[in-house]
Amino acid sequence: MTSKSGSKIKNPAVLFSVFYVAVGIAEVGYFAIENFAAPQHIPVLGILSLITAYTVFKMKKWALPLVVGLFFVGITFGATTLSNSLALQTFGEALLFHTALIAYMIILLIASIYIVARREKFS
Repeated sequence: MTSKSGSKIKNPAVLFSVFYVAVGIAEVGYFAIENFAAPQHIPVLGILSLITAYTVFKMKKWALPLVVGLFFVGITFGATTLSNSLALQTFGEALLFHTALIAYMIILLIASIYIVARREKFS
């Protein structure tokens, strides 16, 4: 009586698409919650993340330049924000924020490597 109910994801790009959607919504949402007082580059990154999510989900050929561009911009944004935040407060004071930024940069790196490695499958 073994059951094979384990779910296998046939296309991991769907997970990365969900990641890009979540990041895009979070960045645009943060800008809206702050009553448009947050820096203007944050919703731009959010909109780029949403566009990238669509292209990765649909496996479009033009996903590659978006992913590569968003990788460099996202890593720069994450590293700069993390560095400035650590300069102003200790790691423990904003542990959730710092952990989320580190996770964002790691997942962004993994997603970029995967999509660049599988670029032949994008049409």
